[in-house]
Amino acid sequence: MEQTQTTSNTSVLRMLSNQMADAVERIGTALVLVNGRPRQPASGVVYGQDLVLTADHVLEREDDLTIQTHDKRTLPAQFVGRDLATDLAVLRVANLGLDAATTSEETARVGQMVIAVGRTSNDGPMASSGVVSIIGGPLRTGRGVSLERYIRTDATPYPGFSGGPLIDTQGAVIGVLTTGLVNGIALAIPIDIAKNIADTLVKQGYIKRGYLGISSQLVRLPDAQRAGQTQEHGLLIVKVDENSPAEKGGLMLGDILVALDGHAINDSEDLQILLTGDRVGKAIPIDVIRGNTLQTLQVTVGQESIHTTP
Repeated sequence: MEQTQTTSNTSVLRMLSNQMADAVERIGTALVLVNGRPRQPASGVVYGQDLVLTADHVLEREDDLTIQTHDKRTLPAQFVGRDLATDLAVLRVANLGLDAATTSEETARVGQMVIAVGRTSNDGPMASSGVVSIIGGPLRTGRGVSLERYIRTDATPYPGFSGGPLIDTQGAVIGVLTTGLVNGIALAIPIDIAKNIADTLVKQGYIKRGYLGISSQLVRLPDAQRAGQTQEHGLLIVKVDENSPAEKGGLMLGDILVALDGHAINDSEDLQILLTGDRVGKAIPIDVIRGNTLQTLQVTVGQESIHTTP
């Protein structure tokens, strides 16, 4: 009986091992080596026709870029755009001729088995397995902005893994690896966020990010302050920057933000998500509770400027 159980356990482990090896092999054809800085290769993943998604901090230049493929081709790459806030960049490679990596449609889960993969030489892919340790956010990064969501794993991302994929045991990409956001700490940008950023970079070469110029903290709304609102939380303004869009629009210390452009603000992540895209540069309605009264102010969203040497 004991021998049967041992044999069964060995069989399960062998199956899991083969499954993980198959996953690495599957992603391998969409995994490229990126040459964007001297003597420090990095990784990238094919995400669309002739398009490669990689980490921004591994590109110390925007010209004379090359990539190397699984079949040992070295091809010139054209810089398309970068987003300093998420440390993502997109390259275009003419006649790349590789299928895009499969991306996961499921949300990553804490405890899920994952594999960090990179291509740092012509020897083939490198891999390190582990589990999802935490899914967190928003996170204030070293680049002065908030990342709305991130993944951390105990899989070891070896040097050169930045820009490579974090995959599940089926070989589907769940995130893009980077050590360029928080003091060298390895994180993964969730693939849904990464794809949205990449698509926008392809269309316009940069990401519009708005700001109000406030500091805030999450507060629970007392019944007397809900002013007819059904939501339970808002953002209490604890600081208004001088000459900021918030100050110019009439926001005041002690106001509680409850909605922006008709969308409820339940936490700082809601605010970060809403301050993007077409709202930047436009006057939008912001609902605040001042005292026990709900007021609507028109505030022109400023465009955030991030000055970071790539």
